[in-house]
Amino acid sequence: MSTIDSGHYGDGVARRTKRLWTDEEKRSICFQTTAPGVSVAQVARRYAVNANLIFKWLRDPRFAPDPASALPRPEEARFLPVEIVAETRSTVAAPAAENHIEIELAGGHRMRISGGYDPEALARLIRGLSV
Repeated sequence: MSTIDSGHYGDGVARRTKRLWTDEEKRSICFQTTAPGVSVAQVARRYAVNANLIFKWLRDPRFAPDPASALPRPEEARFLPVEIVAETRSTVAAPAAENHIEIELAGGHRMRISGGYDPEALARLIRGLSV
């Protein structure tokens, strides 16, 4: 960023300077406005620039951020249905041999399964027995 004197003032009067922003600085500042939750006003305060100047840069195709390079906006918050169930104790399934399963249930009960089986049906059976 460079500055130039924008006029002649007498002694004791503060000089006003006009900032000159490079094209790359303008692109960088404009890109920062695409971050989720960041407003143009916040970016303007960060660089001590009037927000209207940033809006002017955003209208210029040379400085406007590429929509494809912008970060995706997070989805809006929403409620999801939740079901509260009693805590279940997990059962340990250990294969005893090939095509054989032996499951030890709570209370010292054992279940032995051999041959082919439907895993979902077995899970329902175990849940029913462990209640």
